[in-house]
Amino acid sequence: MRIAVFTGSHAGPPAQAEAAAAFAAGLARAGVGIVYGGGHVGMMGVVADAALAAGGEVVGVIPQHLVDDELAHPGLPRLEVVQSMHERKARMAELSDAFVALPGAAGTLEELFEAWTWGMLGLHAKPTALFDVDGFWQPLLAQLRRMVDDGYLDGRRLDALGVVTDAPELLSFVQHYEPPPRKWRKDPLPPATR
Repeated sequence: MRIAVFTGSHAGPPAQAEAAAAFAAGLARAGVGIVYGGGHVGMMGVVADAALAAGGEVVGVIPQHLVDDELAHPGLPRLEVVQSMHERKARMAELSDAFVALPGAAGTLEELFEAWTWGMLGLHAKPTALFDVDGFWQPLLAQLRRMVDDGYLDGRRLDALGVVTDAPELLSFVQHYEPPPRKWRKDPLPPATR
């Protein structure tokens, strides 16, 4: 099994970096591979280094422009270079069985929401989760609950988004995951309602 890890290119607070390292090492010790953005900086580098140090499989997927900026992790046994950010996300999705977002910024949110939305649309049935360190994702969860309350988001889709605090909890979530019904169905409408 491989899990796509979305996280930031900045390290953030030391406690969050330590939690991310422990999380990545826990996945590696459980025999779970990590697919991530291929960088050596910030939380991405923390995750890769911790998983590698624990003997885990780490696959980086990075666009050429970031390689040109010297951001690629030099110690990865497998680094795939793609031409665009769009290709990066698609390739990470192909290589992964689940998705998890660690603390990060706009890029992390963009990756998380695209993977989660693809699941809603039935483009995949892979679990998506948030690794909630120090309540980092609680404000986002409050906003998502507001979207449910205001009728923009089906509550079943929010319920299907995992919120975990360690590697064993994520693996349990993945193992027991059941995707919610697709947002849009292909079933034709009954004749009376066409």
